[in-house]
Parts: sequence; structure tokens; C-alpha cells
Amino acid sequence: MLRFLRIRNLAVIESVDVEFEPGFNVLTGETGAGKSIVVEAVGLLLGARASSDLVRTGETQATIEAIFELRDSPAKAGSPSAEPHELIIRRDITDHGRSRSFINGALATAAALRDLSQRLVELHGQHEHQALLDPLTHLPLLDAYAGLEADAAQVAAAWAHVRVLREQLDRSRMDVRERAARLDLIAFQLSEIERASPKPGEDDELAATKHVLASAERVQRLCEESYASLYESDGAILSGLSGVWKRVGELATIDPQFAAYADARDGIKGQLEDLAFFLRSYSEGVDASPERLQQVEDRLALLERLKRKHGPTLQDVINKGESLRQEQNLLTGSSEEAGELQRRLNEATAGFLRTAGALSGARRSAAPRFAREIESLLAELAMSRTRFEVRFNQAELSEDAWSDRGVDQAEFFLSANVGEDVRPLARIVSGGELSRVMLALKTIGARADGSGRQGGQSRTLIFDEVDAGIGGRVADVVGTKLRELGREFQVLCITHLPQIAAKASAHFHIDKRVRGARTLTSVERMDDDARVDEIARMIGGAEVTDAARSTARDLLTAGQAARPTRRAKAKGESESPWRRNT
Repeated sequence: MLRFLRIRNLAVIESVDVEFEPGFNVLTGETGAGKSIVVEAVGLLLGARASSDLVRTGETQATIEAIFELRDSPAKAGSPSAEPHELIIRRDITDHGRSRSFINGALATAAALRDLSQRLVELHGQHEHQALLDPLTHLPLLDAYAGLEADAAQVAAAWAHVRVLREQLDRSRMDVRERAARLDLIAFQLSEIERASPKPGEDDELAATKHVLASAERVQRLCEESYASLYESDGAILSGLSGVWKRVGELATIDPQFAAYADARDGIKGQLEDLAFFLRSYSEGVDASPERLQQVEDRLALLERLKRKHGPTLQDVINKGESLRQEQNLLTGSSEEAGELQRRLNEATAGFLRTAGALSGARRSAAPRFAREIESLLAELAMSRTRFEVRFNQAELSEDAWSDRGVDQAEFFLSANVGEDVRPLARIVSGGELSRVMLALKTIGARADGSGRQGGQSRTLIFDEVDAGIGGRVADVVGTKLRELGREFQVLCITHLPQIAAKASAHFHIDKRVRGARTLTSVERMDDDARVDEIARMIGGAEVTDAARSTARDLLTAGQAARPTRRAKAKGESESPWRRNT
């Protein structure tokens, strides 16, 4: 669950701190105020692509930091009420487009962030409604519902292996001139990679080293000053602590409350001594020479050239070198090797068909159950007579139609009107119907994910304008569904509709204003009176009338009538440090 979000110098946001609640949270504000930037910040925090354009004009770095509260399942924790623990994630983005990420203070890779994003947050952006119209997105949704994602990944890996072997076999059958030309190109590219001899993660290490070397004199000065303060100066801290510990020892003989501190003195002394020696050794190890900095910059430039040609990542460059070596060996090999390659391809194809066939059977078995649940959820969203089907290819696909999704082609069909045949989703739904279909699909997907990942309130669902194309009674129904979803998960929703905003357990207002010559965006949690005014603005526009306020109060009264109860603090749970300090 996302408990706290801090944003610094991101786009039009100079400084924002937001403390979210369990349950259903909404964010409202005028169009263009920056609501989607808050959602984008969470996406960046969890591995989305960053660029220098995101850094606020005039600043050198944007920083996004969040605290997630995780709660293990009771079975894992071995008790009815598992203790929560906190996860702190930070991402820094420079005005040069580089970024660094940290998990609990330790440097983290983009892959680690993406893994966390799958377990902690599900983000549904403004464009997912249209993506739902693409039949290629339908099978993954069914797989997620049926718990077949691991099986689908196995099929995708098997298909990738088949494709690699096919390409290798095709190349082994080149004529003499094609083979000679290809070997020349392979030799050139391979020699370029082998001369550089890149190592995994080397570019990140060099970038960090360059950052230190660029400030080498300052780093050395800070280390030396800190070491002197701890160990060498006349008023050295370590020397002065001996008198402190003596007095604390005397206090402990008077009052046992001081005993724990007196017992900890050796450990604290050891930590300070370790810090002092590390400061000294680190300072001595920094090579402040311009030659060393130039060497690092030259190496980084070489790796960047390779990444532009064979990347985009350094690992891609390394993988490219390995694949070039394999292809070189194949093209210089004999016809017996081509025969061996054909045998391996036949085996890989048979394995792919076995795995894909099993996945296909599981999908077709789960599809009717999936459809019934979608119909049930749509009925709760004021589409009570809707029929929903998952239709698969009836005949076996030709070999040319096989893909990383297996041997299935599937598409969602729907009829929202009594007496009408089901038709492909892309051909029949209105904008409001599409929003509700998406909400139903995401609700099912989140529940399926929650059973195997961070379940319950430990998982956060973020909806960016799920209310597209709806209004009136339907908006009220969607708001009720989001509020009910907030009982199972933490829900963050950007909305323009007062009916939805009134259902939330926590309401945040995003405001954009001009101060001096700069645009600033702020985020504030609203109290009851402020919520009345904001919902009245959403009802009546810029001029808030008493009639609009009265309607807003009625909406809030009705919306909060069945409000989810805030989670009680677990036994023994302490208050979060960020709550105490903010």
C-alpha cells in the first residue's frame, strides 16, 4: 500500500508531499492542473522510462520518493495479524536524462523496480481504454485471471527458442557469396565488441565513479574533515564520548532506565570507529587526477557507442556478441551441423506445440468462468443484461500464425443490449460502456493478482480517469464499485465526476497557480468543508452557489453512508517514522 509520496522538481511540481490512506482515495482538480503528473510520478518510481524533459525548468534533478507498507499473508507470518513492514523507494532523474534508483537506501536496477511494480502497484492510464479494443490485449487478461501467466511465459520462451533456431537454419543455407558477406559483417561487429570487452553493469559502475571523480576534491575534503572530527582533532568525538559514557554509567547505577544505553556503548563506539576508518580509507582511495576522470569518460563514451549500435542496454551488447559468435560458428561449420540444427528445431517445435496445446486447453476451460464473472461485475455497473464471450479460433492455426501467445487467437465479444448478437468489443461499445468493461476486467485481474502477490490493502490500484465517457446514474454506480474495491485494495483514482469523488474515504485536491514568473502545482488533503466546496465546483463550475453546495452535501452524505472502515492498527504496530516526521 502506498502510504507516502514525495515529489521534488518534477514537471510543474516544485515540492509535494502526500500521505495516502487505506481504501478509496480520489484526486480532483481543474483540467491541466497536474493530476496525471502525480500518477506519472508513481510510474517513474517503479521503472517507467525517464527523460530530462521531466525535470523542472531551471533545476538539475527531479526526485520522487515513496513509502510502501507491506503486510505478509497471515499464513506466511504464522499469526492471525501479520506485522507490516515498510519499503522506501527513491528515484533521482537528472537534467541530462540519467536516473538512479534506490530501494531502502541501496542502489537498485530498473529490473528490480519493474519486479516491485508488478507486486505492489497496478496502474491503469488514460489510454488503456483504447488499448482494450485491440484483440491482442485480450489473451493476457484471460491468462492473468486464470493464473496462467507462468504457463504463458513458458510458451513465449519456447516460441522464442523456435524462432532463433529457424533463423540459424535459414542462415546456414545461404549461398557462398551471401555467406561470405555475412561473415565479413559478423567479423567486423564481433571484433568491435570483443575489443571493448564490456562487463555486465559496467556502465552503471562507471557512471557512479564519474560522479564521484567529478567532485573528488570535495569528497576528499568532506572525508578528511569528518575523520578529523571523529578521531584526530583536539575535540574529537570519540575521545569526548569516554566522558559521556562514564556519566551514563553512573546514571545507570541510579536509574536502570539508562542501563540499555550504557550496555550499547561498545557497539556505538565500534560503529563510529568503523566509520572513521572507512572515511580515511575512502579518501585515500579516491584518485583525483584529471587522467583518471578522462579514462572513465572515454570508457563510458565507448560503451555508449556500442549501446547505440547494438543496445539499448549494455547487456544487449553482451548478448549480441554471444549471438554473433554462435552465428559465426554456424556459418563456418559443415553440413552435418546444419542437420543437427534441423534436428534441434524439430525437437523445439514439438516442445512448443506440447506446451502451447496445454495452455490452449487451460484457456478454453477458464474462458466460460471468466465470462460469467465479467457479466456479474458488469451487472453491478448498471449493465445488467450484458452478454460477454471469449471466442477462440475454431480451426487449428497454420504454422505462420503461431506466436509467442501460443496456438490461440482470442477476442472478447459483447452485447450490451437485449436481443442483439454479441459482436467484437471494438465494434459495439460506447465510451461509457468501454470504461465499465475495463473496470470490470481490472477488478478481476487485481483480485487474481492479489491472491498470489501482495494481497488486500498491501496492493495499490491506480486509475487515471476511469470515468471517461460516463455520467449521471452510471457515474454513481462506478463510484460505488470503486469504493467497494477500496475494501479489498488501496485505490487511487483521478476523476472529474462529483458522484465518484463523493464516494472516497480520502479526497485530495490538485491545484495549479502562478507565483512570480513560475507555475506551481500543489496537492492538499481536503477536510469536510473543503470537500463540499470542491464537489460543488465539480457540479456547477467556477461559480459555486449555495444550491451547488447543498447538492454536494447530499452527495457526500449518500457517498459516505457505506464508507469502508479504516484498517485498525495491528497489535504491536508502531507509528511509521515518516508520519512522525512530517
